[in-house]
Amino acid sequence: MGSARGAGAGLVRFLNDASTNGVREALRTLNLESLAGRPIEEVFAGLADYICPEGGAIDEGIARDAFIETIADLAGAGITDIDALTPAQIQTVFELYATHAIEARLCNDIGTKVITLPTDPSTAERIEAQLRDFIHRGVSDTINAAGVNIQSLTPEKVLGFVTDVYQAAFEALQTLGDAEAEK
Repeated sequence: MGSARGAGAGLVRFLNDASTNGVREALRTLNLESLAGRPIEEVFAGLADYICPEGGAIDEGIARDAFIETIADLAGAGITDIDALTPAQIQTVFELYATHAIEARLCNDIGTKVITLPTDPSTAERIEAQLRDFIHRGVSDTINAAGVNIQSLTPEKVLGFVTDVYQAAFEALQTLGDAEAEK
């Protein structure tokens, strides 16, 4: 999860900078000032290369995929104005990203047979839905339980949150898989 954790930290840093110094200034520091005033999806699409640069490693692909999935979820989460992000919205963006990153990592582990799913498609779909819900709740619960203002998170804390939730999600998937195998 190295690249995904680093991208999560970069995302939180950018959002906190935008909230503190304004979006135009935050974009200017990245030579992306031309994105100021654009819709949030365009700003995030422009940030993709900064937050999660393209590369050949699987971890980098997972980070980029999670970032793209996060962009797609912004409107559904009610986040449409990057110039007026609240701390709660910054937390939601991070939660969306971390959820997608963890889910993508686990799907990769399934694909490489580190984790095996039942052969019955309906059981596999049910486990996938349970896992997605678990990951989302785990990310949200981890952040809320820490009682930390998202705007004060250091990159080290972001990395710790993602790591802890990934480990918990992986263990939950193993437990679900073991329970299904015993049936």
